[in-house]
Amino acid sequence: MNTIHISYFKTKLTEFILGSFEGKLCLADYRYRTKRESIDKRIQKALNAEYILKDDALLVQTKEQLLEYFTGKRHEFSLPLLTLGSEFQKSVWNALCEIPYGETRTYLELSKAIGNEKAVRAVANANGANAISILIPCHRVIGTNGKLTGYAGGLEVKQKLLELEKQS
Repeated sequence: MNTIHISYFKTKLTEFILGSFEGKLCLADYRYRTKRESIDKRIQKALNAEYILKDDALLVQTKEQLLEYFTGKRHEFSLPLLTLGSEFQKSVWNALCEIPYGETRTYLELSKAIGNEKAVRAVANANGANAISILIPCHRVIGTNGKLTGYAGGLEVKQKLLELEKQS
């Protein structure tokens, strides 16, 4: 059985669970979210691996970069990522990475960006399945009416992330 190194990372805003597999970050997610169990199962099954609580160099580097982000000193991340999902989900996550720091897009705009305007609901579901929060910035997606909609970390966290990015 393979192993995924995991570590917990607490910030003023929330607590994360971070995971690395063979030198790539496969998990940077909210520790206490409603889909925690299903996301963990998907990652472990895809990698035929189990979680082991162990910090490694990549997890330490991830914590450093997240701290820089939360203090407004980092606008882009430079960590190797391993996304685990369907081809459709990966296309959505790649499109999320194209949203510039400090900007937002609607689910409809994101659907158009992946070439499937009618996939708004599927795009929203792919957002919800994102296991690498902040680095794959699903917090930058808002409703067509401009309002904040569902977010794994909660709407209050989403609001604070958007405010942080507007300030720096």
